Amino acid sequence: MGMFHRTAKNDEAKKQEVETPVITIDSIHRGLDYLVELVKQIRPARYADGQEAELKFKALFYQLLHDKKVLFSLRKALLSQFLNSNFITALTESGLVSSRGFLQELMTKIKHRLLPPLLRPDDFLYVINHVFYKKNDHVWVEKIDKELWINFFKVLGIQVSVTNKNILAQLNQSLHILSNRTVTLGLEKEVMKSLDNVNYQEYSFFLLDREVENYLRLYEKGAGQPVIVDAVKKITDAIQACKQTIEHISEERRTKGTSLSQTYTLFRIDQHLERLLIITDVLDSDNHFNPDRFLNYFTKIIAFEKEKNSLREFISANFAFLAFKITEHGGTRGEKYITATRREYWFMIRSAMGGGFIVSFTAIIKNLISKLGLLPFWQGFAYSVNYAVGFQMMHETNTTLATKQPAFTASAIASSLDYFKEYRKPDMYAIAITIARTSRSQIASFFGNLIIVFPLSWLLASAYFHITGHLLLDSNKAHHTLVEQHPWQSFSLIYACFTGFFLFVSGLIAGYVENGINYGRVRERLKNHPVFRNTLSPRRLEKVTRYVENDFGALAGNIALGFFLGMAGFFGNIFGIPFDIRHITIASGNTAIAYYTQGNAEPTSFMIEVLCGVLLIGLFNFLVSFALAFFVAVKSRGVRLRDYPELMTVVGRFFIKFPFDFFIPPKYPREIADVKRKFRLRMK
Repeated sequence: MGMFHRTAKNDEAKKQEVETPVITIDSIHRGLDYLVELVKQIRPARYADGQEAELKFKALFYQLLHDKKVLFSLRKALLSQFLNSNFITALTESGLVSSRGFLQELMTKIKHRLLPPLLRPDDFLYVINHVFYKKNDHVWVEKIDKELWINFFKVLGIQVSVTNKNILAQLNQSLHILSNRTVTLGLEKEVMKSLDNVNYQEYSFFLLDREVENYLRLYEKGAGQPVIVDAVKKITDAIQACKQTIEHISEERRTKGTSLSQTYTLFRIDQHLERLLIITDVLDSDNHFNPDRFLNYFTKIIAFEKEKNSLREFISANFAFLAFKITEHGGTRGEKYITATRREYWFMIRSAMGGGFIVSFTAIIKNLISKLGLLPFWQGFAYSVNYAVGFQMMHETNTTLATKQPAFTASAIASSLDYFKEYRKPDMYAIAITIARTSRSQIASFFGNLIIVFPLSWLLASAYFHITGHLLLDSNKAHHTLVEQHPWQSFSLIYACFTGFFLFVSGLIAGYVENGINYGRVRERLKNHPVFRNTLSPRRLEKVTRYVENDFGALAGNIALGFFLGMAGFFGNIFGIPFDIRHITIASGNTAIAYYTQGNAEPTSFMIEVLCGVLLIGLFNFLVSFALAFFVAVKSRGVRLRDYPELMTVVGRFFIKFPFDFFIPPKYPREIADVKRKFRLRMK
């Protein structure tokens, strides 16, 4: 981005071969055609094959070292584009979402995927899109070794300087445009409402505006280089202050919630601030070529152009913040489901036993409802209410349902991988300890549920028989109920996967409602509602509003889960498709009730298979729910698992060294330093 100066050595080399120039600096079109053909030589057959691209790039590099004609032609082709192109659009538009709303921007991207917008030939983006014309070119460009690119620029013998007035004018104009847009965004209602007691004289976005205006004024007056550099440094400081403001708002999301509108605004501000940093990096340079900085911008602008109409990237980026808040409540609550000490472990078992007690009655009531002969819809509705009441009772009594844990513990593990929180890479051994604790906590809750559900459901079925003189299930119905839990004589494992999905979705619904209550400041609004203030005592009003804030999200999630499970069979029947649910604790209760009816009528091998089926139902409930919740939590935090290739290795080594930690807690909680020391001793 600037005027290129050849070194004296290269000038001397040019004199030797100037008789047969291939391209002149003014030949824009010939230079562009030359670059297109050159990139074709490097482009791999498969866009993801970075190794092939690197080999082809090395071949070109070798040719440049040994063929001066190719070197001079390439240099002139590059000069012809850089010195005759307009960079303003590339800096102020490329890779930045527009001021249109989310839906408008989404529709624009859909249209541009079908027919790209028209670009002027003197636009630098026109050059980028013609040279790198395939949609995945940025993939192989980024995979080529960074040092190869830097050596490539050095061999070309070029230096970037911003002393050219045309280039400086474009940079300053881009700086002015972007700073004004950023300040406007910083004054949006969605931003300001998240800040308390704003001092407008010191507000970071006003500070940015003042510093940019000061720099432009000094430039127009022809101030000296030291003064200009100092002014640019102040702009950079103001940009960092704006980024801190955005980070503060992001942190506040955990307690105050967020919205798609706020998410979209924060996303745009962050993009603009990053682009401003690229410009100030060039403006405050010492007029020497910085290959690392140039390469960073070069690869970024290619990626921006190739992904500018990517619907997946756009939607993913905009929903990331919103998904973060939806899943963050799970991460916070998930900590209470991860036991570290033996006391916490036994408390988890007792809590799960309480959940099993409630589920036993839920299973009995469900079977009683089935005896009423209701129409399919109303039977499904009754099932749903029964399940929802049972789940909410567990929430109110602080008891545990094993299958609801994964949505919370997955978010807790994902948050430990979120190195953006701590600005450092997480300790893999700490995560291994967390995974071991999560594993044994999940096993403890399953154990606590099942150790109560099966015997208590059997006893309740027995009590029903002795009170009424009738079996809760007749022989045919009991046998059918047992077959429904069988792992290969029914679709129970597939239905268990459906249940895992419903468990995951109900967790999202709970988070969404909780986020809306926090972001909408519902508690404060209820407190100040004239009807409530004049009809409820202060104590009751406080109790109601606190319940809405702390428990309404869980209530919504439990009602949703109840209706997901209760109505699944109804929809399967009316559409004539194999669609139903299998939940481990409910399946265990149904199995116990059916076993009471059948007694020893069923073969022992069949009953063992049914019991294994119940355990497998629990496993699939857990795996599907955990996997989906973990995926969303990781994506919402911007965490890429490929950044931690050593994670599985460390967890595997931890399991080999401390296998019982995944099932029962050690006498004393594992300390990270102690674990690392033992691993070092073993390696020695």
